[in-house]
Amino acid sequence: MKRALRLLLLSLLALVVTTAIALALIVKFVLAPSTGEWVASVGPQALRLSVGVPTAVRLATSPWFAPHLAGHSIATAHGTLHFDWSEATQSLALRCGPCVVDVPALGAQPIQVAQLSATVRRDGHLLNGRFEATPAGDAEPPLAGRWDGRLSQKGLQLAFDAEDAPIARWYRVIAPSLPELKQARIGGTLGLHAELGLPEGAIALRPRIAAFTVEGLGSEALLGARSSCGPSARLAADSWLARAVISAEDQRFFQHPGYDLEELGAALAANQKSGGVERGGSTLTQQLAKLAITGSERSGERKLREMLYAVEMEQTLGKARILQLYLDNAPWGGNLCGAEAAARRYFGRSARTLEPAQAAWMAAMLHKPSAELSQWQATGSIDAARFKRVAEGIRGISRAQREALLRGAAAARFAAPS
Repeated sequence: MKRALRLLLLSLLALVVTTAIALALIVKFVLAPSTGEWVASVGPQALRLSVGVPTAVRLATSPWFAPHLAGHSIATAHGTLHFDWSEATQSLALRCGPCVVDVPALGAQPIQVAQLSATVRRDGHLLNGRFEATPAGDAEPPLAGRWDGRLSQKGLQLAFDAEDAPIARWYRVIAPSLPELKQARIGGTLGLHAELGLPEGAIALRPRIAAFTVEGLGSEALLGARSSCGPSARLAADSWLARAVISAEDQRFFQHPGYDLEELGAALAANQKSGGVERGGSTLTQQLAKLAITGSERSGERKLREMLYAVEMEQTLGKARILQLYLDNAPWGGNLCGAEAAARRYFGRSARTLEPAQAAWMAAMLHKPSAELSQWQATGSIDAARFKRVAEGIRGISRAQREALLRGAAAARFAAPS
């Protein structure tokens, strides 16, 4: 009896090993990448195999194979992916929840979605389907839209069109834990067109925002706020330093509603190239929200909080007060903050009496104030190219003023503070 049981167990073990080898051979030969094909590695570390991704996509979406995926799931780095098959539409259905997506351009913290689902139908090298993103614990309709894709041997080009939906719902889908959602009254709608290229991961976003309003966050309290940086510079919008700061940090300050979609798109593109957050894309209003309320944590959630406060501040404070508050609280290197304290420390005069080149110099420090101060002290100069761009970008001045400014900037040699 024991001998028979031993033989049975050995036979089962042999069957398992043979099946595993057969599956490995199928993966190795059926999904083996062809020359020049997009490749990914699959399997446990000790048995990792190279797979041709386009071949795998074609197999997984073929009507003769996809039905066998129904009811199965696979663990991925973004969450557990569940499969189903619709015979009526000849499409594969995928669902994961929660799902996490790393977006280095928005910071180190991944974005988490409570539940994401999509359908996939392939016709030759073209793919299409629908997608839905559901708010956590919410009975309201999900965010929804369509997507299309074009598959080639070297990659996959995807285009997504999310239908217009309340901005409040977008927040509940992608950042449900934000404390502001409990008190903010958010109006307006958001739709989105996005393009994604794989495997390189290049993404382009074209949002459609209409009637975005925010109430209930209490930003009107900043109307009478006093800065901890020292006396207010009380700078008017047409002062040299105010003009220079707008040139350096937010050229469309007087045109945008607190956020600048064009600048956000440019920042996303720049950050993709670097793989991190090199360009923030924040307006002066968003920077004020960061200084006064949200803090400087580099995360997507902080940027979303910043957006809410920026929109409300535009409505409660107005441009003139926002600009004044920013100038009175901005960091200017070392332990210095506020335009008045910085002007007196660096040039021995009030911020209101700065020469045009001095104003451009101070404004050029704002993107990396401590690093610029260290460079100034070590070499006698800040970033010369940025200083020149800031001086050239100052608007609302006469031709004679511009010529004098550029002459002064070209000749600028300012003694570094000790």
